[in-house]
Amino acid sequence: MDFLPTAINDYVEAHTRQESGVLQELERETYLKVLMPRMLSGHLQGQVLRMLSQMIQPERILEIGTFTGYSAICLADGLRPGGELHTIDINEELRPMVSSYFEKAGITEKVKYHTGNALDIIPTLDFAFDIVFIDADKENYSNYFDLVIDRIRAGSYIIADNVLWSGKVLDAKPDKDTAAIIAFNDKVQADPRVENVLLPVRDGLMVMRKV
Repeated sequence: MDFLPTAINDYVEAHTRQESGVLQELERETYLKVLMPRMLSGHLQGQVLRMLSQMIQPERILEIGTFTGYSAICLADGLRPGGELHTIDINEELRPMVSSYFEKAGITEKVKYHTGNALDIIPTLDFAFDIVFIDADKENYSNYFDLVIDRIRAGSYIIADNVLWSGKVLDAKPDKDTAAIIAFNDKVQADPRVENVLLPVRDGLMVMRKV
């Protein structure tokens, strides 16, 4: 996941807007208490997501994969007045921690927090979304894309995380998750319904705009 030399990465982060105290606290607690803490978006990617959301000024955001809530807090900063963010995660055990940080960040009233299988929950959400952020199980990335592409209007965005998968997308004999990411990237590249750019930010962000 660490593609840039450490010194360059440090320079980039030093010249990126400082994360809030709440986000710093959340990152520390995630690394102390939660398995696989590197799943958290972190400073640079979090600020990229925040900036994209502020540029788009969404009325509704759908996040597939909450983890400990870092990316949701960043994305929520760009919501229009009265906007809302729906976030889905399969891990019920993280709910108390995530909810406490949503409260600390002052976004509880903006967030609808769903726990369960996203493949079952997404069809029940009868809204059009301006941003969809995919950051869940890699095997279902293509399925998530298929579920949301007709639920967003022209000019709306889908953003998918981990699309470089620590560089394993170049493996000659990819494992199951890597193969799923490769298939997703190829699917997006070939789909005429979206314009896309793959940003080499952290572990890769695929940004798609519906045409």
